Amino acid sequence: MRRVEHFPPAARRTRFTVQMRSAVCALVAGLALAGCSETLTKHGHQFHDTDLQAVQPGMSEEQVKATLGTPATTAVVGAGNAYYYISSTMGQTSFFKPTEKDRQVVAVYFNQGGSVDNVANYGLKDGKVFDFISRKTPAPGAKDEGLVKSLFKNLGTKQIFGEDG
Repeated sequence: MRRVEHFPPAARRTRFTVQMRSAVCALVAGLALAGCSETLTKHGHQFHDTDLQAVQPGMSEEQVKATLGTPATTAVVGAGNAYYYISSTMGQTSFFKPTEKDRQVVAVYFNQGGSVDNVANYGLKDGKVFDFISRKTPAPGAKDEGLVKSLFKNLGTKQIFGEDG
């Protein structure tokens, strides 16, 4: 004869309640961990390699604007001008203040006649400003070394109460 166990109704409810509590706790823990994951947001000009390759020496300032859009800032550099396109990547974890994770500055240099002389794609490599096109760091005393370094000044530093510097 086969033995069949019957649980009293109260025991079945208790077992179901324990299983439900475990499932709810697992769900809450999963949601809490998901809230701790970092969200990345990109700001400014976002370029692809093909965008930068489209800017060729000899192009006019208007042709560059038509290709890349309006620059974030401009400067007089040496005998010509420069357009600077700035992008940044911000990271934010749950309700904490966003922090900047990366910054990229694309500089388009124009000669005295107003045509493209060269293009640089600056970022940080090993904590130093680095041109990813020429594969060099800006030379000390270069025509816009101070400006380029200032564009990367606060990257990665903790800023208290939203103040710069």
